[in-house]
Amino acid sequence: MKKRDNESIEEYIQRLENAPKIEKTKEMIDYEKETGKYAIWRGVVTEGFKRWLRGEKIYDRNKERISLYVSEETKDEWQTFLEENNLSTLSKLIRESVNKFIDDQLTNVGGEFSKINPQTVSKISHALKEPLTTIKGYAQLILENYQEELSDQINTTIKNIFDQSILLENKIIKFLDNIKAPNNQYDILLIEDDLATIRLITSYFESKGYICKGVVSGSKGLEELKNSTPKLVLLDIILPDINGYDICKEIKHNRKYRDIPVYFLTAIAGSEVEKNLEDTEADGYILKPFNFSDFNQIFRLLENKSENPN
Repeated sequence: MKKRDNESIEEYIQRLENAPKIEKTKEMIDYEKETGKYAIWRGVVTEGFKRWLRGEKIYDRNKERISLYVSEETKDEWQTFLEENNLSTLSKLIRESVNKFIDDQLTNVGGEFSKINPQTVSKISHALKEPLTTIKGYAQLILENYQEELSDQINTTIKNIFDQSILLENKIIKFLDNIKAPNNQYDILLIEDDLATIRLITSYFESKGYICKGVVSGSKGLEELKNSTPKLVLLDIILPDINGYDICKEIKHNRKYRDIPVYFLTAIAGSEVEKNLEDTEADGYILKPFNFSDFNQIFRLLENKSENPN
């Protein structure tokens, strides 16, 4: 065992561990420069630094971990690339390689995943996030409940796993969860805050061969119009955020949407609704409680739009 001045390495380590506050020493600075690892982590001397003082082999997690998955020839090739391109670790090389692959794939399809079925993408996203949730959850539990019982190296490894899980989760959300379905996927946009009414009306129109999409607030309805252009809007007046009169005005005052027929679907008295038809420029209204025959005027409009799409 090496000597450090008049004390052994073990005595030096013991003195550091017993100190109320650890100050960084020359040996710690040399260790961090040589290995790129911490000599002190959260106020405690790391196991890696102790082994380095004793002259033991330093475990290189990046190099050893990657060797489990690739051949020695590939590992040597990657290591050479790191040195020639001034990259610090294999992990960084892998992250940058993945980012470049994603960018290349985006370029190949014109900057968006427009040719991928959104349902397929949703399944891929779920398959990736499900194991990530387990990994991230257990890592967090270990850090919160068993941190004091584990060595610094194990704690550091688990923290790296937790941090990398979050980074990967964010990438999945960024590149997969924001894919939108192609436009014009439905015929009728129903803005209605009662879920039972939404289920009833969407089922009824489906039985007649039309697709109806329901949303439960005015803001969501306006957001939907930015993504798709329905043939017709059915609009409740009393909504939890924006009232139907104001929504109708916004639709009719927008050059892109103003030709979309808007029908109020409401429990407000008919005489009251009629007073606001001219101001809102609504195309008509249907009163609740309604009969299905009340929707005949809607079907006539939809049929006319199908025959004359322009």
